[in-house]
Amino acid sequence: MEYDNDRIKRPTSRGELTAWAAFIAISPLVCAVTAFATSPDIWPALLVVSILMFPIYFFYSRLIGTVFWARGRQGGAFLLTILTFLIAHALLLSIYFIIRLFPLTPLETKWFSPSTPTLARESVWILVNLVLAIAILHIRRSIDERDALNLALKDNTFFKLKYLRAQMNPHFLFNTLNSIYSLSMQQSQKTPEVVVRLADIMRYLIYECDEEKIPLDKEIEFIRNYIEIEKIRHNADIRFTVEGLTAGIMIEPFLFISFVENGFKHAMDNTFSDPFIYITLRVGDGQIVLNVINSTSAGLHETAKKMSGKGIANSRSLLEILYPDAYELDIIQTEKEENRNSQLRIRNARERLESLYPDNHTLNVILSKSAFTVSLVIKSKVA
Repeated sequence: MEYDNDRIKRPTSRGELTAWAAFIAISPLVCAVTAFATSPDIWPALLVVSILMFPIYFFYSRLIGTVFWARGRQGGAFLLTILTFLIAHALLLSIYFIIRLFPLTPLETKWFSPSTPTLARESVWILVNLVLAIAILHIRRSIDERDALNLALKDNTFFKLKYLRAQMNPHFLFNTLNSIYSLSMQQSQKTPEVVVRLADIMRYLIYECDEEKIPLDKEIEFIRNYIEIEKIRHNADIRFTVEGLTAGIMIEPFLFISFVENGFKHAMDNTFSDPFIYITLRVGDGQIVLNVINSTSAGLHETAKKMSGKGIANSRSLLEILYPDAYELDIIQTEKEENRNSQLRIRNARERLESLYPDNHTLNVILSKSAFTVSLVIKSKVA
């Protein structure tokens, strides 16, 4: 698509080109079949006549659409139609005069002679062609309206993504600054290290994640820096594992961080002893799988409230926009302490979790403690 000042110049669409090609072919084809079925030598001449007449109808379609009908000037459209009708007749008679200079059969001479039947026949064809030119105009306008709608939808999606990412950046930074504040209040010697890692995160947020897609390795480095900050803050069993080949894979930024943050929010609740959080990012089989397993002391109702927070809500919105039919989000919470001895619960939980967590150690941790798990699977767009 080209721009000339404020006016958009759209290239001729394939649908319109096809319609004009059919327009050029219809008249010689009908005439060849009805009048010259046994005289194929004249068929090329019929096609040449149609091609020579084509510019008149093409410019008529453009003028009547952009100059008159688009501005509601029906009177001008009627005058333009009459003028085009007369010009088409004049040009057609001139072409027929040139054709008669060549040797012709009696049938061909009669067809191209300036007689009353010829004028009547060609008048009908000119009117038919004018109607077809207007029909092609409507095809063009329909295609332009569809393209404009698609462009508007694309722009709307783009600005919605920018809005959601703009919301996620301050939300993430707010949580990270809270972490630094907590360490500074404790006068921890680890505060400088956290500040350095925050600087790396800021560099990522400002310079690297403003693109539509970024390398998955950079997103992993971003998550790893965040996790290292949380490791310094908390005394907990924290593990982050990356499995599969990540080189060369592009992904939209900020798809995973809200789920990682949410895992730490659950796991580091002060009312829970021996907190843990296991994060696994697995690449393979045409998909990326993020598994976040964390300890929790919250009930299911309280957990549901936390999962409806702004960070998770924004991540869900991003997934709906970017992967409407190519993502799965599975959230599982095991029963609390008093129900752990239920064999039926353990069996049902194991059946749901075995496909997500093949590691027996991790699975046993989930089933033996009050745990909350999130599994995000992104498919199709990953090579």
